Amino acid sequence: MSRKLIIDGNAVYELDENCMLKKRLEDAQVDKNLVEEQRRSQENLNEYKRMLRTRQG
Repeated sequence: MSRKLIIDGNAVYELDENCMLKKRLEDAQVDKNLVEEQRRSQENLNEYKRMLRTRQG
């Protein structure tokens, strides 16, 4: 496993780079899913507006 030590004054932190990479990839997937969900919501809203316009016409 790849680990990194960070020394900050008297504090020492050990980072597991594999774990950090996994977390970053999970966060990126969550962001991607959120963007896709927002896109679908906008499409649904647009479709609803089109439907209302055709009923009024």
